[in-house]
Amino acid sequence: MTKQRTRVKICCIASVEEAVMAVNAGADALGLVAEMPSGPGPIEDNLIREITPTVPVFVETFLLTSRTSAAGIIDHARYCTPTTVQIVSHIDPSEYPAIRAGLTQKLVQVIHVEDERALELIPEYEQHVDAFLLDSGRPSAATPELGGTGRAHDWSISEQFVARSSLPVFLAGGLAPSNAAEAINQVRPFGLDLCSGVRTDGKLDPDKLKAFMSSVGTTL
Repeated sequence: MTKQRTRVKICCIASVEEAVMAVNAGADALGLVAEMPSGPGPIEDNLIREITPTVPVFVETFLLTSRTSAAGIIDHARYCTPTTVQIVSHIDPSEYPAIRAGLTQKLVQVIHVEDERALELIPEYEQHVDAFLLDSGRPSAATPELGGTGRAHDWSISEQFVARSSLPVFLAGGLAPSNAAEAINQVRPFGLDLCSGVRTDGKLDPDKLKAFMSSVGTTL
């Protein structure tokens, strides 16, 4: 049986220069973080709008939006012009038909894996989106965490999620060169998504980036 190549999404891209570095390292997708209640890497919408057209067509650009209404998400995506919209809140699934009607971009729903109740969200969203992304946020916290925590969650739950879902699933949360191969071997995700694991003092680190891409390559 031939193993599928694991995609890599480098998140928290903060400039055109970082986008170029990630693309040259072999990233399949770039994450562009808009306004968030907490976490690293948010940049202004004007900068996201500046970065997206510079990225080669073979690399996806993900807009991370914390907006929760169809109208807000549609307006955000139309302004920032990504190829993919990553919805980081557990929004009301009833918003999705209008989102789908209003946008041409791919839609990715983030699922925050706090416990096994994450598995119950598969049928809630699966009919509406193109992929899932499993992260370690706590949306119900006093200050909601919607990603960028740098923490790994229970990968045994993520493993079950991947097995049950018919859609591609990205894995995020606490990933680094040291555990990428383990994550792939256990969870078997479609892709890995990381931010702080390839950064030093908040800046994209070419050595860590190379090491991470190398560690993913060893599992092919």
